[in-house]
Amino acid sequence: MNHTATPADVLRQFRIVFNAVRTHFQQVEMQAGLGGAQVWALSLVRDHPGIGIGELARRMDIHQSTASNLVKTLVKREMVAVARGAEDRRSVELRILAAGQLSLGKVPGPFEGVLPDALARLPQATLERLGEDLSVLIDALEADAEAGQIPLGRSG
Repeated sequence: MNHTATPADVLRQFRIVFNAVRTHFQQVEMQAGLGGAQVWALSLVRDHPGIGIGELARRMDIHQSTASNLVKTLVKREMVAVARGAEDRRSVELRILAAGQLSLGKVPGPFEGVLPDALARLPQATLERLGEDLSVLIDALEADAEAGQIPLGRSG
């Protein structure tokens, strides 16, 4: 940008980002019948057979109770099976079922969503600058830091 940014310019950029994310989640929901976070969780279960709830939460960077709720929905819809751990009976191991495979086959991806995918492709210097600037904005909003543990497009 060569001109001085105004609040309206930056607001417009946020609208572009939010609308891109919303459009992606709407398409995913229409194609797979699942919310974006559910699709991401399902793809991780497929890619990491036997993954536990804690590891799923870590990979999605969400709270463990949020991951547990996502899994409950997928189990109820018979897309994921839960089995007790072989070595530690307190732990659970997740496996994708045929209905889950079928749903994932309807979604072109990226399974984690367009925003995490785009962020992962940014140069490190851009990512660091963006992170610093967003921290300033979050402070100005006096936003709850815990909200960072809630996935965008959360459903289920």
